[in-house]
Amino acid sequence: MMLSWRRRRDTARLARKNKLNDDDSHDNLEMEILVPIHFRCPISLDLMKDPVTLSTGITYDRESIDKWIEDGNQTCPVTNQVLLSIDQIPNHFIRKMIQDWCVENRSYGIERIPTPRIPVTPYEVSDICKRIVAATQRGDHKKCKELVLKIKYWGKESERNKRSIVDNGAGCVLAAAFESFAQAISSSSTVEKYADLLVEILSVLVWMFPLGGEGQTKLGSVISLRCMLWLLKSNGDLSARQSAVLVLKELLSLDQKHVNTLVEIEGVIQALVELIKEPICPASSKASLMVIFYMISPSAISHKIASIFVELGLVSLIIEVLVDGDKSICEKALGVLDHVCDSKEGREKAYENALIIPVLFQKILASELASKFSVSILWKLCKNEKREEGGVVAEALQLKVSALQKLLILLQVGCDESTKEKITELLKLLNLCRTKLDCIGSSMDFRYLKKSY
Repeated sequence: MMLSWRRRRDTARLARKNKLNDDDSHDNLEMEILVPIHFRCPISLDLMKDPVTLSTGITYDRESIDKWIEDGNQTCPVTNQVLLSIDQIPNHFIRKMIQDWCVENRSYGIERIPTPRIPVTPYEVSDICKRIVAATQRGDHKKCKELVLKIKYWGKESERNKRSIVDNGAGCVLAAAFESFAQAISSSSTVEKYADLLVEILSVLVWMFPLGGEGQTKLGSVISLRCMLWLLKSNGDLSARQSAVLVLKELLSLDQKHVNTLVEIEGVIQALVELIKEPICPASSKASLMVIFYMISPSAISHKIASIFVELGLVSLIIEVLVDGDKSICEKALGVLDHVCDSKEGREKAYENALIIPVLFQKILASELASKFSVSILWKLCKNEKREEGGVVAEALQLKVSALQKLLILLQVGCDESTKEKITELLKLLNLCRTKLDCIGSSMDFRYLKKSY
């Protein structure tokens, strides 16, 4: 019995000793991995990955001080002195010390920070722009492509590089180069010759919008738009088609006159419908829908254009998109369908599709924009339909009561005045037809819907 007690005592002592050793080692570990104060950014208090020194002599992490300056601050965060210059000098000495410290403490799980790339300077951007202009004037497409690829590489390195490239006028230079080489295309052989260069220019221009006035003019010319259409229709080259439609979307969003120029080019409508029918990626599908949206927005020729889209089967394609698409693409598809239903041909095609009413009610309350467009389309379909059994109104009444209740909920949660008026008129139309159809119980009555919600 005495022996058993002694064993328990020794075991308890050993456990207490091990616990003390564990606590000491844990404290030592915490002390070992404590980051030296001069390695921390004064703004974020994190280990600096790209230390730079301002004119005040204080060193910060480049990402943190960039955000500080972009937020409109004009003083040094530590000294509160006004910054006479926002130039940032890379502090190679501190960065090397941080890297050495990371290596020394790698046994504690600290990874060595990579040597940061130096951001592109305004001088470098201006210089490469001059060289692109010179290569364009000589018609040297190989040299021009080499320089464009260098700009593309700079842009991939960081968002800071992209801002520097855009701010120093590269967009206008590339737009002029695109128009110049597009104009040089006169036969199939030269098309293939310049195709790679034109695609690379468009892939860079995608993130350079909005361009300046001159750049928009160059890129929105008939010559440039025809070339974009040729790339849009190119078989097999998916990157060319994607870049072309993305640039078209950005261009048309800036000025209606580009829409008027584009619609006059033969084959553009068919090419856009083909992108919806055989999508490349979500981004290109959304861009295609936006281009179509701009083209059929109310104007003197919008009804004619919408009729052509309808003949090519756009209505059924849009409904397919609405069935499976995410919120963003559905909002754009609903916007297009709303404009299409302004025309008689568009509404007739919508009436023929059995999914139109269920899908539209499903999209109500999905988002503010989706609700607005869905209500507008339902209103146009119900208002312009001949009052016959089996029509759109009858189909709406045959849905579950919860589908119609969405309209009432939308009134209660809030929407713009135009949508409120359309919902009220929709409910009145449904109530008028309710008495003719034995679809909904007598308790569902909208006759007294007059007051504003």
